[in-house]
Amino acid sequence: MKHVFIINPAAGKRDCTARLMGMAKQLEVRHGLDVECILTRRPGHAMETARSLAARGEPVRIYACGGDGTVNETANGIAGFENAAMTCIPVGTGNDFLKNFGGTAALFADPENLWDGPAFPLDAIDCSGRLALTVACSGFDAQVARDVHTYGKLPLLGGQGSYILSLGVNFLVRGLDHRWTITLDGAPMTGDYVLAAVCNGRYYGGGFMPVGEARMDDGVLNTLIVRKVSRPAFLRFVGAYSKGLYHTLPDVARCYTAREVVIRSQDRDIVTCLDGECTLSREAAFRLSEKRVSFFGPAGCDPNATCVPLPE
Repeated sequence: MKHVFIINPAAGKRDCTARLMGMAKQLEVRHGLDVECILTRRPGHAMETARSLAARGEPVRIYACGGDGTVNETANGIAGFENAAMTCIPVGTGNDFLKNFGGTAALFADPENLWDGPAFPLDAIDCSGRLALTVACSGFDAQVARDVHTYGKLPLLGGQGSYILSLGVNFLVRGLDHRWTITLDGAPMTGDYVLAAVCNGRYYGGGFMPVGEARMDDGVLNTLIVRKVSRPAFLRFVGAYSKGLYHTLPDVARCYTAREVVIRSQDRDIVTCLDGECTLSREAAFRLSEKRVSFFGPAGCDPNATCVPLPE
């Protein structure tokens, strides 16, 4: 079996390429493995590389060395290939994906814990052919994410400054609500909504947890829909939203389980965000892609370790 480290040199605050290549070499020497390192050169390169490796048909284990974007690209590359499995070595800034594993997340930093670990299937969210492993969001939070990239190009604005500016502009200047028709497994409902978060996992946006009960392998998508509210009411809701406590404010948000979610806008383009990549469209369709990605990790790891059941 081949072991391939796909390394994103641009991930994180400093280049970890030398350290990661040293880890790969140690695996090769200690365990007699067939190990290769490939550095990404542009957006999309990790996906192309993973797909090319999987398409060979030989057993391969791929280590996505980067942040959530590298994990997303690698998952899109191997999806549907039974001979390929992936894991991740976190060197990004947020690493929201690994938060799903709770206390074992720290073990992913060392490939000694990974190379012979058990593999298991994960569901994914399919949005027009692009997969997300954790959360796909449309509406207010996606708009903030999109504008962070725009404002980040302005002089004297760092990451935190661009986020604050984006949040302020979207909250104070632009309208919070959208006129949408949301169809859940064929049942439509029309109204004014602030956002919709389609959840397969539990974390995004630097640690926000919209739906604490979302599981990554249960065959459903937990979709949290937030209706139109005043700005003060929305501010009060954000704290609960970030901690998976949406059920404490039932007049503001409601969660549905579905396998297909379609959002159609009646007034303006929908901003949709998948692992940091934003798109614009008048319709956003999300479909469950069941058991689509084979993932391996440390012995005893659980992608549902931090699940919080709803109170009875």
